[in-house]
Amino acid sequence: MVVDGHPICDLCGGAVEPFGEERWRHGTGRGARQLVSKELEKLPKYREYRTRLAAAGRLRGLGARDNPYLELAVLLSAAPADAQRLLNLEERRRELASLFSWAIPTEPALAMLAKYAPLVECGAGMGYWVALLRARGVDALAYDVAPPGGGVRNAYHRRARQPWTEVQPASAVAAARRHAGRALVLCWPPYDDDAASYGALRAYRGDVVIHIGERDEGATGSVRFHRELRLNWTLAEELELPHWPRLRDRLMVYRRNAERQPLAERDRCFECRRFIPTGAIGRCDICFALRPPALALKVGRHRVEYPQEVVDAMPPALRKAFATSRNRIRRT
Repeated sequence: MVVDGHPICDLCGGAVEPFGEERWRHGTGRGARQLVSKELEKLPKYREYRTRLAAAGRLRGLGARDNPYLELAVLLSAAPADAQRLLNLEERRRELASLFSWAIPTEPALAMLAKYAPLVECGAGMGYWVALLRARGVDALAYDVAPPGGGVRNAYHRRARQPWTEVQPASAVAAARRHAGRALVLCWPPYDDDAASYGALRAYRGDVVIHIGERDEGATGSVRFHRELRLNWTLAEELELPHWPRLRDRLMVYRRNAERQPLAERDRCFECRRFIPTGAIGRCDICFALRPPALALKVGRHRVEYPQEVVDAMPPALRKAFATSRNRIRRT
């Protein structure tokens, strides 16, 4: 099980790292990391991956037949099951997303997007999808509030290189409002950034929005964004995309309904029924303070509570890991 972003030992709850096929050891120090690196270098798939990733990073542009991101993702997914744990696909995903995009494009996906051109992508990051579209002759614009390689740090794309195509600086709201005549593309908008998804959708005055990510309040788009889509937009077509473990990426095309219905759904504390912030989970702060649970953890913007009977039923190692987690909410 993963706690605070790292796997734990099922006996003591301490952090562990892989150092061979189906083999683990305690520790997160420099020596353990070096050992993991040496074991990785023994894997032919990993050596090929590093070589091809370095070559992709040196590319200055993309041609009509290029898609290095898809090629690298397919290479990793073809590794034997016993090697995938050592490859650490979650880390490889972050590595590739920083250079390319958080969603993996395919030729059918690009062809579907081309049907709705001209396009404007808000929150385009490295501009990888737009670069592929432009290489195939599609009219598409890219915007990001902090284009990578500029003067403002972009937390989602940290590679020291310029975007794959021109990415103009503008917030998702401003760009969506500016281009009502283009279909709006939102690729993996952060789930905890209302302005990047719901704000852009409400600012947009066109009739077609294309969401690339997970459906129904998954890892992409805020709660209000998904509620707005369900209430005032109709799904026209969709296409499954390659995705990493535990994710379900899709390309979904929505058309605006003729009349807009007000977004009246509100979230309430399940205990006292007070209103709580949209998308919040569980109880309000007042109930939490008056009747604190046995254990509570902060997960993103949310709070997850565990009653005493659940804590007692946990395996000892997991209970210890949660109790010492940096994300544990301490009683005051």
